[in-house]
Amino acid sequence: MDAAQQEAAARARELQRSWYGEPLGALFRRLIDDLGLNQARLAAVLGLSAPMLSQLMSGQRAKIGNPAVVQRVQALQDLAGQVADGSVSAGEATDRMEEIRKSQGGSVLSTTSQTTSSSGAPTVRRVVREIQSLLRSVAGAGDIIHAADSLSADHPELAEFLRVYGAGRTAEAIAHYEAHQS
Repeated sequence: MDAAQQEAAARARELQRSWYGEPLGALFRRLIDDLGLNQARLAAVLGLSAPMLSQLMSGQRAKIGNPAVVQRVQALQDLAGQVADGSVSAGEATDRMEEIRKSQGGSVLSTTSQTTSSSGAPTVRRVVREIQSLLRSVAGAGDIIHAADSLSADHPELAEFLRVYGAGRTAEAIAHYEAHQS
């Protein structure tokens, strides 16, 4: 890869960070690890060709053009969090991934993650994911960590909040949220 290609890939990863909260290579590698997939299987679940997934991961392409694919990515992130916190077994995750793969995007979140409790109130997971999404739409993880470091001496609780919700894993944020409920 020449210098111009490296610079273009770095720009694409920065755009991905601003659009998706992190570069897609890191996000996709985490989904592969958390859900026990390979790149070809991840591409199939998302509805992307293997070359397109590779281009997004390497920064040769910046943006996912299909909104349904973006929603499938979000659904897989939610599913990975549920597997990590033990609320979904590996067998159930396989079934859910097939549902996600077949979805057109619009109903993915409502059919694959529990967004409300039986009383109609949002679940802790949904609240935490909304907080994470909002923070990550404002700044990338590196900027959030830098802001948290700047605040840590005078406002340690706020710094912790930024680190956990802005750059941490969903399971950590759920634990933080539950620990701070009255």
